[in-house]
Amino acid sequence: MSRFHIIVGRGALVAGLIVAGAPVWAQTAPASPPAETLAANDPGEIIVTAQKRAENVQSVPLAVSVVSPAQLAAAGVRQFQDLSKIAPSLTIRPAEHPVNANISLRGVGTFAFGIGVEPSVAVLVDEVPLAFQARAFTDLPDVERIEVLRGPQSTLYGKSASAGLINIITRSPTDTLQVRANAVATTDEEYGANFSVSGPINEKLGYVVSAAYSFWDGNVKNLFNGKEVNGRETFNTRGKLRFRPSDDVSFTLSANYLKGATDVGRPFVRLSPNARLRGAAALTTAVTMPGVVIGTDNTDVSNNYNARTNYSGYGGNLRGEIGLGDMTLITVSSYDKFHLNDYLDHDDTSAPGPNGLNIQVGEFRSKLYTQEVRLQSPGDKPFRYTVGAYYAHVAFERPFMRGPTFSLANWFATSKSRQVAGFVQADWEFLPKATLTGGARIQNEKVDYTYQDNLAVAPARNFFSGGAKDTAETWKASLRYEFTPAISAFATYATGYKGQTYDLTTGFNANRAAAGPIKPEKSKDRELGIRTQWFDRRLTVNVTLFDTDYKNLQAQTIETLADGTSNFRLTNVGKLGTKGVEVDTAARVGSDVTLGASVAYLDAKYKSFPVAQCYPMQTAALGCINPGGGAATYQNLTGTRAVQAPRWKFSVNSEYSPALTDNLRGIAQANWQYQSDIFYASRDPELTQKAYHIVNVGLGVRSQDRKWEVVAFVNNVFDQQYFPALVNSAGNFGLSAANPGQATQAVLPRDFRRYGGLRVGLNF
Repeated sequence: MSRFHIIVGRGALVAGLIVAGAPVWAQTAPASPPAETLAANDPGEIIVTAQKRAENVQSVPLAVSVVSPAQLAAAGVRQFQDLSKIAPSLTIRPAEHPVNANISLRGVGTFAFGIGVEPSVAVLVDEVPLAFQARAFTDLPDVERIEVLRGPQSTLYGKSASAGLINIITRSPTDTLQVRANAVATTDEEYGANFSVSGPINEKLGYVVSAAYSFWDGNVKNLFNGKEVNGRETFNTRGKLRFRPSDDVSFTLSANYLKGATDVGRPFVRLSPNARLRGAAALTTAVTMPGVVIGTDNTDVSNNYNARTNYSGYGGNLRGEIGLGDMTLITVSSYDKFHLNDYLDHDDTSAPGPNGLNIQVGEFRSKLYTQEVRLQSPGDKPFRYTVGAYYAHVAFERPFMRGPTFSLANWFATSKSRQVAGFVQADWEFLPKATLTGGARIQNEKVDYTYQDNLAVAPARNFFSGGAKDTAETWKASLRYEFTPAISAFATYATGYKGQTYDLTTGFNANRAAAGPIKPEKSKDRELGIRTQWFDRRLTVNVTLFDTDYKNLQAQTIETLADGTSNFRLTNVGKLGTKGVEVDTAARVGSDVTLGASVAYLDAKYKSFPVAQCYPMQTAALGCINPGGGAATYQNLTGTRAVQAPRWKFSVNSEYSPALTDNLRGIAQANWQYQSDIFYASRDPELTQKAYHIVNVGLGVRSQDRKWEVVAFVNNVFDQQYFPALVNSAGNFGLSAANPGQATQAVLPRDFRRYGGLRVGLNF
């Protein structure tokens, strides 16, 4: 993997992105504080900004998971894509490059590769949205806390949050000098370090500066050149400057920069003896992948092209808070620019001749500008409200080429979206202990696109352009009753909206252009929740029941071309319903033991999906319908479990920290993650991951005042192999219903094999 020109030596790196402190507990905050470090005061109170004002999470009538740096550490989470390990309703499926990865909440996500297709799960950093999800797939430096909001959040957060959102809160300036430094080194060539320094410049100015670097060699070997692949290298830096000219006025300027690279290797875990690359009799496995031993524990590939990505981006935002009597005016302006290059060995082999030289090369370029203004009333009144306006403009460019032998493609597309919205939400304590919450949003969106097919031959058209407008409303209503200060219940109804778009991918033609935009995706969500704390708030038990329906679900389907290759297309697939129960618990046993568990049961099914693509080698006996007369074959997925929707998923964590001396404590940590079986494509047995569990443990010591800690850890203690993503490549190897067989590749997770390491944290 290429090295950055950064003055960071391996010998100086010993650990990464782990904060030695306990979970993020917080004191009561003002009506609308900046996303800043929330100091420990009451260990039973966790402050979140899920409703755009600081509130105790126990008082929020939403399903919210709050993840602290300590939880990230115990679960072995150092990258965004690993967050699903500790948020059971969240599933993140990685891919050969971040743009093809996707995020699901409660079984609902965006399975699309085209530019301009917004996610069902929004990702925000310090309450500022990212242009698209690929921007998030990197390290998690300087995290203060992560809030995962489950279910539609369109009323306050707009059209990219029809299934939920992830809000990453980073550290903000502090009133006293504070320093954090963390490092990690592992037995399988991972090194990382990060630091942040915050404090005052004078009585009106405060700052925070942070930076992080990480490197991992990877866990796949390319036998063609002897290099390790499936690794990564990332550098992040962020700075914030806060100006407080008076007690009721504050401005925070934030800037960030990101540079990273990955290399790609997707091992074959199943490959039939009759598989032949492109159906050519001479291109056997021994010829196309010499030395590779196929099996579910395979970690070798043989690629004659350097499959990889490299990316960079920068941005910033300016947040202002101005007191207007009892009211607070908040304004947030942001800009973000991101660029990713992707290179793929399309045939995934080192085969001799033209069939072994097919490659895929593309770029993603994005620019995003947002502006939000909102007015908030005091948070301690019986009637409190937030009213605001929002503007966003995002532009994408995507040049793409594939060839030169098969699955030819060469095109350039652009996509632009402009959104204007107004929103309001109010809480009214109309009776003692009874609060009614209502909110609404109206938004207008305009989308435009261009698409130029550089392979089209006259008289076929090679250039298309168009646009569309849409105005939509979303709303929510909630009733919350507080039985005691520690026990409450709520019922919520909310609607969600995901905007219209165009399928700007390979195969876009006059028919797709004439069909117009893909319809908006809409959702209706019903939730019942109970929030309880017991034994002087040492035990927390929260339960949420949900039932959500999605109409005109936007999802990727597969078109199989005449030459056996696949083409991907986005469309409205019908209706989906997801329902289930989520349980979050936390307990503190004395001063030495903390326990936590999150469990999700999910029943997500397609309610209407009568015409779906058959999977490779699916026969009539397996449900593939052939209507005859030249019409395409299809399967009916109505009533089928949704993809990327495990029925059961849970995460359990514990920490025992006994006093060893007056100034020293021991650390014993354990984390257990479980996921039931999951489909990565409906009914395809080749793309099914069986149930698995992962156990991580750590032992170490820390100072009594938590200013430092050293922990030795082992992740995936029982060496359990699993696949977070699978690819069915049967068509590329001459396999079909007439010539059945297997050609299945996997994206290996970071913890595909057991590994150990050492992490160090300083906090003073």
